[in-house]
Amino acid sequence: MSKRHPSILQIVPQLDTGGAELSAIEMSAAVTRAGGRMLVASEGGRQEEQLRAAGGELIRFRAATKNPARIIANAQALVQLVRAENIALLHARSRAPAWSALMAARHTGIPFVTTYHGAYSEKGRLKNWYNSVMARGDMVIANSRYIADLIRKRYGTEDARLTVIYRGVDIAGFDRANISAERLAKLREAWGLSGDELVIMQAARMTKWKGHKFTIGALAQLLERGNSKDSTAPERQSDGAATLANAVVILAGDAQGRSAYIEELQAQIDQLNLGDKVRIVGHCADMPAAFALSHVAIMGSDGDTPEAFGRAAAEAQAAGCPVIAADFGAPPETVRSSPKYGKDERTGWLVVPGSPGAVAQALDEALQMPADERARMGKRARANIIAHFTDEMMKRQTLAVYDQLLGTRLLEKFMVQNQGAKPSTGVDPSGLKA
Repeated sequence: MSKRHPSILQIVPQLDTGGAELSAIEMSAAVTRAGGRMLVASEGGRQEEQLRAAGGELIRFRAATKNPARIIANAQALVQLVRAENIALLHARSRAPAWSALMAARHTGIPFVTTYHGAYSEKGRLKNWYNSVMARGDMVIANSRYIADLIRKRYGTEDARLTVIYRGVDIAGFDRANISAERLAKLREAWGLSGDELVIMQAARMTKWKGHKFTIGALAQLLERGNSKDSTAPERQSDGAATLANAVVILAGDAQGRSAYIEELQAQIDQLNLGDKVRIVGHCADMPAAFALSHVAIMGSDGDTPEAFGRAAAEAQAAGCPVIAADFGAPPETVRSSPKYGKDERTGWLVVPGSPGAVAQALDEALQMPADERARMGKRARANIIAHFTDEMMKRQTLAVYDQLLGTRLLEKFMVQNQGAKPSTGVDPSGLKA
């Protein structure tokens, strides 16, 4: 393709679930709409059809390998692909394939972009060097200000190469007005819900650092408090007991082969006699409906691994669902909580990470909140996402990065196609200042 209609190659290990995969699909739609061509080198997965529907072209590629010899072989394969498909820019979203992409970009002389999607633990110089590939792009995209600060601290990346582009949420997709009763009923049936429950939703990969055990422990604490309330306060006891009786925790997310972790959680559930209150339901393909039927969403943490952005917290708010999130990493950038925000500004609760007691306290407030007050919080939550964290914003800002490196006009063409209007003057080509 010509400079006017560039071909761009993204590389991501798989196309299953996660922010990197969804971002790759969304940017495929944006580049295609702008008149360009987007190829995605990946081993594929359950979201292949979504990629094709977005206009992206899947190149089957062993992108998930961490074998050093295979990484070098992948670099050579990418060089051939760049030349055969006239690729103008490489965009890597994961560390191991980013090394292959970096070598291919330097060999062919084309621009190299990285998106730093995770906080990536570092233990020693070798791990620091391995992770550093995500800061070696001609432009480095951080998906939160927290991550931008981490990149500066770890690698000394200069501001000229660093920009913050938040993960975006599909506002229309998470609009309750667009979620049919049939979709809600389908999830209730799949999860064994009658429709009267107050659903506490934790949507996250089934991995220890997401803090599922603290959510389970928090519910156990609340139930214990409910059973031991002072009988001299019958009004409060009655309300609280009724609320807890209707509460059900849904743990929705991919196990990704971690059967031992699932068994560990199930053992905790059984030990606490919560078999009728906590349900591990596996992957959910309809998260808009899941958050729409939820009373409150939890984004937990083990207290050791911070969230780089926290897509679940943003999506829940877009669906008008208040959020309880760990005050750790990037969630303070998306969830408005006290004491920074007043009662009429809050969209959820930020709690001490790794503390079932802190989660229990926030859960108690959420479950006891009057319906009208909770509805107002939900409206503020959705307004917060619309104002700051939409997929439209993410697409525009990423296209601006491509334009800056390629000298193209993808952003302008995208906006003409998307809205019938040219972008206003003064668009910052680097997205948000990091």
